[in-house]
Amino acid sequence: MFLQGYLPGILEGTRLTLEVSAVSLIVSVALGLFGAMCRLSPVRPVALFAEIYSTVVRGVPDLVWMFVLFFGGQMVINDLAASMGAEAPQIDSFIAGTLTIGFIFGAYMTETFRGAILAVPRGQIEAGLAYGMSPRRVFMRITVPQMVRFALPGFSNNWLVLVKTTALVSVIGLPDMMYQADNTKSATQQPFTVYMIVAGLYLVITTVSILILDRLQKRYSLGTRETEL
Repeated sequence: MFLQGYLPGILEGTRLTLEVSAVSLIVSVALGLFGAMCRLSPVRPVALFAEIYSTVVRGVPDLVWMFVLFFGGQMVINDLAASMGAEAPQIDSFIAGTLTIGFIFGAYMTETFRGAILAVPRGQIEAGLAYGMSPRRVFMRITVPQMVRFALPGFSNNWLVLVKTTALVSVIGLPDMMYQADNTKSATQQPFTVYMIVAGLYLVITTVSILILDRLQKRYSLGTRETEL
């Protein structure tokens, strides 16, 4: 039997990898939009806080953040529970993994969205305000539709890296694709075959993502003239 019947386990891990990727993306986009607005805020302490978040998170390896937030968070919960004389709940590895990856990539999305907002011509925003549109309406009707086009290249790159980063959740015990592959490798002693299958599955996910995101970029680039070098 191929891989001694472990292949369905790897495919089940693939489904979990996709779930972790999707939830992490939602968290990172929410943090990224909030972080970008804070970075562009005229209130200096708010902008400084967002800048520190973006700089510090991007400057520390993802694996370190995974260990710090998962094990450190559990220690904080244990100490709080002990101080109240209660039994400490265990952190769910799926929640911990998705929040940690979302927290990490929120910093990258912050810079992506900030750059996209700044790329929108200032004159168009001023024209909207001059026509009596409220700042909120200017943001929703002028800034957002155009920033999507500017943000998509960076967003695409962040998404592809995020998908590959989900392999880190295997170190906290979440049975994703890499976790299942490691178990299969130990049981079958066929590491090359196992990891080539995993590489192929990641390649399928990223290739489909690239095709979808390329179509989105073309869709949002309609009506714009490409620069010829």
